Amino acid sequence: MKRKIVSALVCAAMVATMVAGCGSSDSAATTTDATEETTDDAAADDAAAADDTAASGDVITIGFAQVGHESDWRTASTQSCQDVFSTENGYDLQFVDCDNDSAVQLEAVRGFIEQDVDYIIIDPIVSTGWDTVLTECEDAGIPVIVIDRTIDDSDKYVSWVGSNFNTEGLAAGEWLKAYAEAKNIDELNILVIEGSTGASATIGRTEGFKEIADREGWTILDSQSGDFTQDGGQEVMESYCKSYEGQFNVVICQNDNEAFGAMDAMTAAGVSYGVDGDVILVSFDACTAGLEFVMSGDINADFECNPLAAPFVEEVIQTIEAGGTPEKEVYMEEHWFVNEDILTSITVDGAEQALTVVTQEVVDAQY
Repeated sequence: MKRKIVSALVCAAMVATMVAGCGSSDSAATTTDATEETTDDAAADDAAAADDTAASGDVITIGFAQVGHESDWRTASTQSCQDVFSTENGYDLQFVDCDNDSAVQLEAVRGFIEQDVDYIIIDPIVSTGWDTVLTECEDAGIPVIVIDRTIDDSDKYVSWVGSNFNTEGLAAGEWLKAYAEAKNIDELNILVIEGSTGASATIGRTEGFKEIADREGWTILDSQSGDFTQDGGQEVMESYCKSYEGQFNVVICQNDNEAFGAMDAMTAAGVSYGVDGDVILVSFDACTAGLEFVMSGDINADFECNPLAAPFVEEVIQTIEAGGTPEKEVYMEEHWFVNEDILTSITVDGAEQALTVVTQEVVDAQY
């Protein structure tokens, strides 16, 4: 590991010089008081040198190539890293917002290699095209930690920290099945607003939900990308409202910001949604604003994707610093949030998972 270490030898030399200076008094005799004063000064200097070394000698430099700033979730993810990897905590964080541009992200990583950082964190915009640059990181001896989205064409990273997107999609499907049964809804005609094309979150949520839809014989009328943005969600939903007027009763949005846009579009088109509406609205991420809409009944259910990866990433780094080998995959705990208490749990992949009814206390505790 490369480290910005300030040598204690300089400080020790300064202490020795100061001690020698105190000993060369005009008086041939050295009094007890003078000796004690010299000893005290040296001890104080030693303590100051130790403090300086601790403060400047253990700095860990991290390069973070973030997807962008397209959503509330992304903002929370960035803030988590900035809070944990702060100067006060002994880190030097080099941050690049790649603005959803894969080429910019690859160049950001190469820039971190040139800077000779200690660790690189990547939240990959797309899941492929990574093997070459990760090989460059490996050759430079820089450990790479991947968060949130996954990399599918290379394993040259020490750990991935994030969510099981397929499980999120499965959970949304299982909840919709149980909810429809509880509400005596016999037919489901579904519109999906996907996330960014090629993103592992999009792929996992799409495949997980479709698995349940195919099993249950539901009709997915259409599935288009809203690019994980509010504007994208609104644009796609506006098109849906015209093309499928009166034909749909479920809208699945693959993140909260898309759901906010879809809500605006449906409101403008005179389509009612949510707990008391004609359309069941499902979202993912469960940011604070998303949960507020769950609590108000505008969104029926919201499936959490935890953005606060930084504390888990720090554990990976601490394991490496201690000479250990971290886990290759680190999954974070997540929750499923609903407005109504007609269901207490769902079964996903054979495991019973609780549903959390959103209250103000739940909203206040969220990111």
